Amino acid sequence: MKFDLHTHHDRCGHASGSIEDYILSAIDAGITAIGISDHSPYFAHELDQPQPRIAMARSDFPNYVAEVLRLKEKYKDRIEVLLGVESDFYPEHLDLYRSSYAPYPFDYIIGSVHQTRGVSIFNRKRWTNIAESKHAEEKRHYYELIRQSADAGLFQVLGHIDAMKGYYPRFSDIQGSEDAIDEALKAVARNDISIEINTSGKTKDVGGWYPSDDILARALHFGADVTFGSDAHEPGRVGDEWSNVQRRLRDIGFKRWVFYRQREKVIVPL
Repeated sequence: MKFDLHTHHDRCGHASGSIEDYILSAIDAGITAIGISDHSPYFAHELDQPQPRIAMARSDFPNYVAEVLRLKEKYKDRIEVLLGVESDFYPEHLDLYRSSYAPYPFDYIIGSVHQTRGVSIFNRKRWTNIAESKHAEEKRHYYELIRQSADAGLFQVLGHIDAMKGYYPRFSDIQGSEDAIDEALKAVARNDISIEINTSGKTKDVGGWYPSDDILARALHFGADVTFGSDAHEPGRVGDEWSNVQRRLRDIGFKRWVFYRQREKVIVPL
């Protein structure tokens, strides 16, 4: 059983290819279940599409869902197409996002912290104006948001939980926040959701995957489930390094990973 829950397409403005292109690429890659999970609109913003190169328009969201459902039916004899979305996590707007997703038959929702204190985690300059003495505080704040997202009751998957290292590889070496990371992982286990192993880190300065092996080992210790997402922004990356991730998880000691169908966990032995 080979699955990939994290893919994007041209609707978000910074990925290439149509949803159908990703499905066809998944079929070619021997994927059994492909999740379509483009970036959620900014539901709380007064503009319909405030950032066209980051997320789809709010008015286009029903079209996105309809297209995935149409393609799910079209390809049902060749591959299982799963309806997902990668949702920004804004604690102050949680109820709005919850109500915005409620009308649709999502198989899963990925909750991702993309901003802290109003600044993108991928902003290359975010650390230049933060004193070294404040780095641990910033990291703790990031993981406190991730812990809150795990407890939100909305998400089945938490996306790329150490992606702040993407353009700041030293992030992993910041000490003093280990307990915050552990609390986030405990919340994942307590709420019976999962974290993804996301192979898109290889496309950033840090290289490699999200999260680190150390975080994965701690996730195993606390009983948190894991899933797989390529975070593909081009069709050719669908399923990227799936077999390598499978082997790494076995080496760490995991016995299973999961995907989701109609928001129910499907367990796949490793």
